[in-house]
Amino acid sequence: MARCCCLLVLLVALGVCEASRDREWAHHGASMFADLTPREMRDVRDYLQGKPELGLTATRGKDLKKNSILLMELHLPRKHEALRTLDRGQAKPTRQARVVVQFGNQAQPNITEFIVSPLPFPTSYTGKTFKGDRPIRFESRPITAAEYSHIIDILQKITAKVHKVLFETTGGFSFHNCTNRCLTFSDIAPRGLESGERRTWIMLQKFVEGYFIHPVGFEVLVNHKDLDPERWTVEKVWYNGQYFDSVEELAERYEKGTLEKVQLPDHDDEDLYSTYIPRGHSNTRTDIHGPKLVEPQGPRYHVDGNFVEYAGWSFAFRVRSSAGLQIFDLRFNGERIAYEVSLQEAIAFYSGDTPAAMQTKYIDAGWAMGTVDYELAPGIDCPEIATFLDLHHYYDTDKPMRYKNALCVFEMTTGMPLRRHFNSNFQGSYNFFGGLENHVLVLRTTSTVYNYDYIWDFLFYQNGVMESRVSATGYIHATFFTPNGLHYGSKVYNFVLGNLHTHLIHYKVDLDVAGRENSFESMDLKYVNFTNPWSHKHSVVQSKLVKTQHQTERSAAFRFGKKFPRYVHFYNPNEKNKWGHQKGYRIQYNSHANSVLPRGWREENGISWSRYPLAVTRHKDSEPTSSSIYTQNDPWEPVVSFEDYIRNNENITNQDLVAWVTVGFLHVPHSEDIPNTATPGNAVGFFLRPFNFFDEDPSLSSRSTVIVRPDKEGKPKVQRWTPEVVGHCVTDKPFFYNGTYAGV
Repeated sequence: MARCCCLLVLLVALGVCEASRDREWAHHGASMFADLTPREMRDVRDYLQGKPELGLTATRGKDLKKNSILLMELHLPRKHEALRTLDRGQAKPTRQARVVVQFGNQAQPNITEFIVSPLPFPTSYTGKTFKGDRPIRFESRPITAAEYSHIIDILQKITAKVHKVLFETTGGFSFHNCTNRCLTFSDIAPRGLESGERRTWIMLQKFVEGYFIHPVGFEVLVNHKDLDPERWTVEKVWYNGQYFDSVEELAERYEKGTLEKVQLPDHDDEDLYSTYIPRGHSNTRTDIHGPKLVEPQGPRYHVDGNFVEYAGWSFAFRVRSSAGLQIFDLRFNGERIAYEVSLQEAIAFYSGDTPAAMQTKYIDAGWAMGTVDYELAPGIDCPEIATFLDLHHYYDTDKPMRYKNALCVFEMTTGMPLRRHFNSNFQGSYNFFGGLENHVLVLRTTSTVYNYDYIWDFLFYQNGVMESRVSATGYIHATFFTPNGLHYGSKVYNFVLGNLHTHLIHYKVDLDVAGRENSFESMDLKYVNFTNPWSHKHSVVQSKLVKTQHQTERSAAFRFGKKFPRYVHFYNPNEKNKWGHQKGYRIQYNSHANSVLPRGWREENGISWSRYPLAVTRHKDSEPTSSSIYTQNDPWEPVVSFEDYIRNNENITNQDLVAWVTVGFLHVPHSEDIPNTATPGNAVGFFLRPFNFFDEDPSLSSRSTVIVRPDKEGKPKVQRWTPEVVGHCVTDKPFFYNGTYAGV
């Protein structure tokens, strides 16, 4: 007996030691995924600018014919190298930077990407290529501040020629030599109709709070492909439903009185509709605050750099400058669930009647979606109790930029039990009540890409479920109202059309369920009809589970417009739980997405991932992302083509698998979108849910459970494992539960 006890103690001790070791390795390896530090950014900049063969100069400044750094971000280690650190405790791979350089000061301008290493003291740089060695067209580069400065200059010249038109029809607003009533602009992308072009439709708006919904009915097409701004040209002009070949033609028609013009209101009250200033009758008291989130005894999570631990969860995170929020080495109770869950791309494709509207197909990585994560407001964007963290980016700049409090971590109660049951005795009392409060950890940042604000969340539940969610808010993209525009949206104010559009969000989900060797199956139901075994003259009709094993990448690429399986299940065929089930996780969708363009139609080639709500591929380090910063301005011949990832149709049985997940929704703007789109109903995403991964609900380990049973006298007896009194900031009364019911 003593030997058995000693053996049991030894096994428990070994388990504790192994868990402690795994936790130490995960914590040690998290920094592999950490974004570049400001020091690393400066060291890489100085190293490259010190190489005379590159001829690099400062990024800022108006000269377009220059060689300069556009973007700098972490270059991720290869997966097998990272796993040696995470799973064996070996030395971390060398840190490297990915650097995008614009070579504009040469006969054939180009964009070149370099991998710079080692960090923080770089000594080498090598060229980086995309799959298939596709070249990066110079015209596909994102717009920089330098180029915008020249766009403003040419708009000054353009609007000077039609100053009278604009001033007299907008209520005294002008772009040229304006004072307090100024016009601003929005530029539309993609910039052209085919690869190699760089011509942009630009629309003017009143520069007031919320100018996005103040179009004035003037749009102009500017060709700015040449690196000499003096050679830029105006190719087309649109005003109030009419097209012109030049600005001069518009001005001449206005002077002759042959122009169909519009007269916008000239009083300031008309411009208040886009502001946040309260208006209308309120039924809510203003002398007291609403409910707030509190931590009665302090936080229950731990953040160390980019490593987070909470209720059995651990993960590393980063905010990639070109794409946004990503997590790595996601573990629950020490077991890895996923190696990577990362945002890849966000698009918004519009329809409309004006040229700017019909051209608008925003592909947000092309606007460096990860860099527009501005400061979060305590009590609004995140609870006051949240942990706020700064982020640093190097994009279109000469030094690292700090974005203060741009990411937050917090635990919250959902106001909904994770699980509960009231067991009635059907005699006015009960046998027991049991419940567990639902607490979740939230990792959050935002992206304000021009008019829209995306709120990016990863949520971690106590029962091994992880949720990825994006909530859309901000201003709608609006154009000038025309009667024909009602086919493509809704009138939301005088002279303002809210254009219909579809949002699609793409994620990479590199699942490692109980190991790297995973398989994939889908599950559906079909009706079966058979003779009732206990009443032969009757039949039984019921649903039967039908499983389909997907063995190749093509068979696991589900097209929009086709029936999507009820369950999609990733499992390890070599690992089973206590009940003989293969350990697995499934992806559950919260989405109303659909395709945005017919397959193969021009710009659709750049977003071929949008054909599929789900596609499953074998993991390859050569297929790290589904999009790029160049797709926005060259979707016709993209350097990253997701379709290539599944074209070779490789076997996906018992392999390291990646799920590529597309979620989204259609938005037909309506009057309640003024001034802003609200988040309720505009959140989509997906869940990673355990499916026979555990032997039982892992949240049973939570000591926040409360059980109430009546004692012999019928009085409630409360059993709990946390302090009886929550805290005076919540309530100074202990938990009480009666449970009886009776007639009155």
